[in-house]
Amino acid sequence: MAKGKSKAQKIVLAYSGGLDTSVILPWLKETYGYEVIAFAAELGQGDELAGIKRKALASGAVKCVVKDLRKEFVEGYLWPILKAGAVYEKEYLLGTSVARPLIAKHQVEVAHVEGATAVAHGATGKGNDQVRFEVTYMALDPSLKIVAPWKEEDILPRSQSLAPQPRRGGPRRPCQ
Repeated sequence: MAKGKSKAQKIVLAYSGGLDTSVILPWLKETYGYEVIAFAAELGQGDELAGIKRKALASGAVKCVVKDLRKEFVEGYLWPILKAGAVYEKEYLLGTSVARPLIAKHQVEVAHVEGATAVAHGATGKGNDQVRFEVTYMALDPSLKIVAPWKEEDILPRSQSLAPQPRRGGPRRPCQ
């Protein structure tokens, strides 16, 4: 490290390996200069997590932490939901939505272990997942900065993230 240069701050990204978080990861590096630590939660997705560490590192993460949260998810979240009969619109079980606070909880723990100053998620500004992540972050550690890239002006929406699109005020480009 050159004399006078400060070390990059660390951020922990809730990382699924999908399009959203794969675009966000390099964007966090390019836009804010963060060292990105990808955090993936094993909740029973099966093969979806195969190769996730390799993909995160190839996308620019300095580290990828994968935690097996299946037991805690079932015992602490799913069983109580089933016992309560928590079904959305009398049709959908609430598995995915209720997983967000659990993911955020462990993401904050990783931030503490890694000395990160910020956390990020890939939830859009249109749904409730952003609330589930951000309220959990704030409840567990209000000192952590929250970066919600899909709410930022200079990041392309998912539908446009694969091809450059012009905009007022200059060209807009996707993350590389």
